[in-house]
Amino acid sequence: MRLRVEFTTEPFDLDEAPAHALVAREVIQGAPLDAVDVGPFGNTAEGDVDAVLTAVDAMLRQSLGAGATRVSLQVNVIGEPGAPGGPGRPGEPGESRQSGEADK
Repeated sequence: MRLRVEFTTEPFDLDEAPAHALVAREVIQGAPLDAVDVGPFGNTAEGDVDAVLTAVDAMLRQSLGAGATRVSLQVNVIGEPGAPGGPGRPGEPGESRQSGEADK
């Protein structure tokens, strides 16, 4: 299973990135994840379920330890189309298939 994680840490500081934000970014950038994108208002990364969950655990522990007072987090299943809760279901984001189309 593949996951996408999106997160932000608070409190915000528009003048200089706070220590908790830098720590969170370092954890995610140092993890064995794909498609890592860090920015001033949010960060995203994708990867194998175990890699994402391990990175999220480390990011939460270290950013809270570095002064974060809130971490907003969203995790989405992006692999295994057609699986319950995964992409490929009608009306949900992700790949969709026409009725009768074979799995690839």
